[in-house]
Amino acid sequence: MALDKPYLDVPGTTIFDAEQSRRGYHLNQFCMSLMKAENRARFKADERAYLDGWPMTEEQKQAVLARDLNRAIALGGNIYFLAKIGATDGKSFQQMAGSMTGMTEEEYRTMMINGGRSAEGNRYVGEDGDAQAHRQPQGSAGRKGGV
Repeated sequence: MALDKPYLDVPGTTIFDAEQSRRGYHLNQFCMSLMKAENRARFKADERAYLDGWPMTEEQKQAVLARDLNRAIALGGNIYFLAKIGATDGKSFQQMAGSMTGMTEEEYRTMMINGGRSAEGNRYVGEDGDAQAHRQPQGSAGRKGGV
């Protein structure tokens, strides 16, 4: 019997549950490997070759190569593990989070300092809040031409 997952209706949110954990196990293990300097050096020297040493799906590997963190999360990645990729690239968690929302680092920082996104209109899919799919990505970094 499948579990009821009412949280699947939360816009812009992927819950890292047991199913996601199983799906992303090797992706997340790859990320954890980046905690060691020698592994970071091997990855940076030849990303594809390093990724091919892991039994990840091709889609997961492509998400890593493209640094598409939203896609990696959809494919089972956990943001706390994926942060190792950003650290390897010299990015702060704030820069990574901003890129995931289509915001500049400054826009993301300002939003968070001001209390984050409002829950109003973002409680379930179909409302008209700023986290709804038809409003993504947000911020000037997500708009064509940065406008």
